[in-house]
Amino acid sequence: MTVSDAKSPQLIIRQFDALQAYEEKFLAMKALTESRDEQSPDELWLLQHHSVLTQGQAGKPEHILVPTHLPIVQSDRGGQVTWHGPGQLVAYFMFDLPRLGWNVRQLVTFAEELMIELLACYGIEAYAKPDAPGVYVNGRKIGSLGFKIRRGRSYHGLSLNIDCDLAGFQVINPCGYAGLKMVRICDLVAEPVNFEMLCKLIIAKFQQHPAFTDVKLIRS
Repeated sequence: MTVSDAKSPQLIIRQFDALQAYEEKFLAMKALTESRDEQSPDELWLLQHHSVLTQGQAGKPEHILVPTHLPIVQSDRGGQVTWHGPGQLVAYFMFDLPRLGWNVRQLVTFAEELMIELLACYGIEAYAKPDAPGVYVNGRKIGSLGFKIRRGRSYHGLSLNIDCDLAGFQVINPCGYAGLKMVRICDLVAEPVNFEMLCKLIIAKFQQHPAFTDVKLIRS
């Protein structure tokens, strides 16, 4: 059976409207990646987490600067420590890279360009850095990313600050960079922007993307 013969949609987008526990979703996407085969559809999960600090696979404990009440979860993604929480959009990419014809660099570029395009919809001029993955506005970081690749299949993804409380970033060196300033969409535009609005834009972009010929949306 070829990929085109598979009955499952090529891309499933799951939008979670309630706040999600980080560790639960981490284990779920890892299990999905380990159990999938060449006929399995790709999946994109859109969600917000309860407040949490997550360490990358090679994360250094010294990047957590002060004792904190926030839970700290050890992850297997790339990168150092970051914060997730309400008011921050998280997108997890469970993609079969060889089937898409992508390598890891192309996946990273795709995620960065997706955030840049979303921000441009609100008149925000953002950019990526070759030596520091993520997306920036005037030197401040607005979007982060980190992936894990297992047998050519990705999981984890990106986070984009909408209107979150930045206090969680103040107890860490964000992504391992001392003194790195964070910024949110709400700091840069006058009109309100929320999770639901950004999800609609992301879904539309994937529905129009030539790599994904069959897109199914599931909300929960």
